[in-house]
Amino acid sequence: MRAVIQRVSSAQVTVAGEIVGRIGPGLLVLVGVQLGDTEEDGRWLAEKIAALRIFEDAAGKMNLPVTELPDDPAAVARAPRILAVSQFTLIANTRKGNRPSFNDAAKPDLAIPLYESFVGHLAHATDRPVETGRFGAMMAVSLVNDGPVTLVIDSRLRE
Repeated sequence: MRAVIQRVSSAQVTVAGEIVGRIGPGLLVLVGVQLGDTEEDGRWLAEKIAALRIFEDAAGKMNLPVTELPDDPAAVARAPRILAVSQFTLIANTRKGNRPSFNDAAKPDLAIPLYESFVGHLAHATDRPVETGRFGAMMAVSLVNDGPVTLVIDSRLRE
């Protein structure tokens, strides 16, 4: 699995004019599933993302994970901090020619359950609900990148 993680002040995803996922301060995670990925890849990636120390502490140092962001005192419930959006184009191969190849992207019968499992692992690792887009839909994703801070993590490059 490959993920692009962006620290955001806010982010949302819209499908056919309807907002289907929205967060305030937190992480926008674009995730692509590759052929050969397993649930273990998703679990590892979710735990890695939840533990990333990329938010500023009181001293202004990037030292806090998303799990340690303070709650908004006006919020009734613990607000979601992560918006996870499936994006098979992250798996593009651009080595030959100018048209990206998506042959290495997992087909929906494999990708959907692995994406959903990844989202479940993220929710468990952060102890918060995770907002999502809609798998396979044409989505409009908007965000305010905070920093900017953007990281790319690939579960196949963990060793």
